[in-house]
Amino acid sequence: MATDIDKVYISTFERILRQLAQQGITRLRPYVTERATNGTDHGWDRLSASTSTSKAAGMVATPSTGGTYSRRLSIAATEHAGDTTQQEDVVQMLIDPNSNQAASLAMAIRRAWDDKIIAAATGDATDGDGVAVVYDTANQQIDGSGSTITFDMVTQVQELFLENDIELDQEKVFVVGPKQIRKLMQLTEQTSADYVAREALQKLSTTGICANWMGFTWIMSTRLNITPGTPDTIDCIAFTRRGLGMQMNKDLWVRVAEDPTQSFAWRIYCATTFGVVRVEDEHVVWLICDNE
Repeated sequence: MATDIDKVYISTFERILRQLAQQGITRLRPYVTERATNGTDHGWDRLSASTSTSKAAGMVATPSTGGTYSRRLSIAATEHAGDTTQQEDVVQMLIDPNSNQAASLAMAIRRAWDDKIIAAATGDATDGDGVAVVYDTANQQIDGSGSTITFDMVTQVQELFLENDIELDQEKVFVVGPKQIRKLMQLTEQTSADYVAREALQKLSTTGICANWMGFTWIMSTRLNITPGTPDTIDCIAFTRRGLGMQMNKDLWVRVAEDPTQSFAWRIYCATTFGVVRVEDEHVVWLICDNE
């Protein structure tokens, strides 16, 4: 038997490229108010609640008790990603690198949408005069640091929406991290037929949370802000569609083309132009809790 037969061993490879684990879709964009526009910024006009007075006599002057107008501005910016593939790379690979790179870059753009939505939820908004409007932590933030997420915290968030007179038919979204999902899945109030209809327990969402549990659509995100500490804390957010506005100047677009200035290498490029702003503070609640 030949002793050097190992020299003619062959290697085999997959014909389909696996994209490594990553968030490939936008999870939050479907739950904000979106407007297609071409402007550098977009004004979200607002009108505060009006009041009424008792009419004490006939033929009195018309009262002036209307609400106050204000405006929030979303400011468009471009998010982009790209890569290069040499011509010799394409002919020496079993897989098509261009289409796979394009798909990977597009997923990065979709994650950027979520990042900007999360940042706008609790960050500074811009009013019609270009002045920064800080988040109302005194009235819209629940500081649960020192404890993991609890049933009581969820009810406190719901209570804030009720105190703000948010219409009951407004769809509410609660964005939490993986550890919060695990804690919620351990709650008796979320897993027992004594609290939740049996039909709901048989139709859990992909996160393992009952659909519309406590009046929220539950979304798991690994993009939320985590503050290091002992223990770490996480910024969870709950909001309605009216709470956040997204102007979409140009949706995700992808180009794959040869570049004659770089030995006709393939250039893969994708981009989007958009802006996000917190429109109504009362529709966004910030919950801080321990991330463990």
